[in-house]
Amino acid sequence: MADKKSEIKLTKKEEFFPEVIRMHSENWRLVQICAASVEGGYEMSYSFCKDYRMVTLRLNLEENETVSSITSIYSCAFLQENEAAELFGVKIENISLDYKSKLYRIDVETPFKGKE
Repeated sequence: MADKKSEIKLTKKEEFFPEVIRMHSENWRLVQICAASVEGGYEMSYSFCKDYRMVTLRLNLEENETVSSITSIYSCAFLQENEAAELFGVKIENISLDYKSKLYRIDVETPFKGKE
């Protein structure tokens, strides 16, 4: 039976996109993208599964820092990336289907963005 294991890899921004490409080429499925507000910015977690293993690429971003969309590799990421941008204020560039903060009907802009 396959090794049931979960791993979180802290990933530098310059290593992130090549690592996502590698995950895709090795047939890992994208299962979730999670944004969290942390002091001074965001923590983005991209989780991938293969067999009985899960690997999460953890990316720390400063508040005004941008990250490239992974929709050119995993087209299904567009909803979760739009959600992170709209609800948290994460600056994600080149989302293939960008809802431009119109994914949800919300009363306030970026309701889950950290308070200063």
